[in-house]
Amino acid sequence: MPKLLFRLLRNHAPWLLAVVFFCVCLWLTAWQEPEREQQAFVTALLLCVAGVLLFVFGRVATALVVAGGLFLALKGLSVLKLRYLDSPLEAADFVYYLRTSLWDTLQRYPHLLGLGLTLAVSVPLLLWLVWRWDLRLFPRLRRGPRWGVRVVGIVVCAALFQLCLRPAGPFAAVHARGVWEKLSDDAQLTNFFANIDDERVNLPSMADQGGAETTWQASLSGRPGTRPAPYPDIVQVLEESTFDPSDFDACTVSYCHVAMLGVDDATRGHGRLRVHTFGGGTWVSEFAALTGMPHDIFGPGGAYAPFVLAPHVRDSLPRQLQRLGYLTVAIYPTNGAFLNGRNAYRAYGVDHMFDAVQLKMDEWEQSDTQMFQAAKQVYDQLSRDGTRKPGQPVFMMILTINQHGPHNIDPRPTLPPPFNHPVLQGLDEASAFNFDTYLARLRDSDTGMQLLEHDFLQRPQPTVLVHFGDHQPSFDGLIRPLQRHLPEALRPYQDYLTYYTIKSNFPGPALPSYPMLDIAYLPGLVLQAAGLPEDAYFAASAMLRERCQGLYTDCPQADLVKSYHAWIFKRLQVYQ
Repeated sequence: MPKLLFRLLRNHAPWLLAVVFFCVCLWLTAWQEPEREQQAFVTALLLCVAGVLLFVFGRVATALVVAGGLFLALKGLSVLKLRYLDSPLEAADFVYYLRTSLWDTLQRYPHLLGLGLTLAVSVPLLLWLVWRWDLRLFPRLRRGPRWGVRVVGIVVCAALFQLCLRPAGPFAAVHARGVWEKLSDDAQLTNFFANIDDERVNLPSMADQGGAETTWQASLSGRPGTRPAPYPDIVQVLEESTFDPSDFDACTVSYCHVAMLGVDDATRGHGRLRVHTFGGGTWVSEFAALTGMPHDIFGPGGAYAPFVLAPHVRDSLPRQLQRLGYLTVAIYPTNGAFLNGRNAYRAYGVDHMFDAVQLKMDEWEQSDTQMFQAAKQVYDQLSRDGTRKPGQPVFMMILTINQHGPHNIDPRPTLPPPFNHPVLQGLDEASAFNFDTYLARLRDSDTGMQLLEHDFLQRPQPTVLVHFGDHQPSFDGLIRPLQRHLPEALRPYQDYLTYYTIKSNFPGPALPSYPMLDIAYLPGLVLQAAGLPEDAYFAASAMLRERCQGLYTDCPQADLVKSYHAWIFKRLQVYQ
């Protein structure tokens, strides 16, 4: 009897324990997703992976343990990355993050390094024990038929896995959510797998290379600058979720007109900026404003620019400025690891990033005034500590967070006067509350911008100051129906219009003006305002801007844009 009991335990305990372990992993992973369809999605993927491994290993317990363990590890990595790096786990992390900053991160968190080493030793031992006592699949079949069944099983389970990942497949609703939802909600594993398809990068349609050579050959030698060295400093500010409220019919009060959105004697360029995102996605506006390429020309993967596009960029505004001797710096309002920001900025050509942690500021909570004061302190420190060489020009990219949504989270009585009472009339209560909150923050931003102009424009050092809105806020979806007075030609783009302003403290010709300027052309205008030489890439970009009157993807000369893409991607290889 004892021998029989031992034999039963030996034969069945491994896979019974594996089933228990698998169910625990299923509960800790798939069933922690917030919605039923997301739970079903991750469960289906887990079962498909278990099926593939079952036919690969030919052993039941091993397949269940490895499949459950892989999903549990993904969940753990998602939690850890969100906790320590403030960004969700992406499939691209296993390519870019492991290759770039994993060791630096582990050095910052020694307990994670210890955990990793412990797992590296214990997991192989555990898997060996499971394998040693496991049950084989189809043990009585001859080798040939057994391998045939296993190959068919692998193919079927892998095909089912791919079917689940298809945006038009059985879990289409899971894939159909917006980019910001996929990067910010609690469905961590759902987002990880749904984003795999979104991260595909496709180069845009291109014309024949020979025709492109003829069209763009004149730009190959670049364009000379109009100012001799020493070159001016350049301070560029991305104003989070900022637009000109005076475009809206309901915004008729004085608070709708602030100095930072106006024109004065220092203004060289000003107008409506056509961006390529709405309600969120600041990172894609960063990409366009630094590289001169809108993210959406790269297909679905472009929405994840800091992860999948940045590592392949070979030319950009910061890189051109580096070639001209500039020190390039970024001032960041969150942890530099958020959405791969630090790695992305390094790829764009930024020498030094100072994030909220280094600046000793509360992440996500800074006013524009605080960000601009921090920028000035960093600028001064660069000279004191020798980072900046004597006379070396500086390019400084500053991101603000003051207007980040939502705009209805703080009770109205907590808003500063007069916004603690309704300011705008003719709107429903919810829309008015969002808009009034926006105006309150805009007034604060205007105060900060006056400080920044005082620090950098009212001084002898030649300086160009650029600021622009990266996208409109959504006001929880309430902003789209609000009426605006825009030219008829711009109405199709009304949700994608912000503003840009370029100023300098030295004289220079006015910059070209267009009904709306695509954000991809902003780097070229910055070079032009500073009087700097343009390399072949930015010279070609300027030619396209002139021929398309400030339009890019919306340019009516579609063949010209295809020719331009053939030139910059095949001939100049600005993206590889």
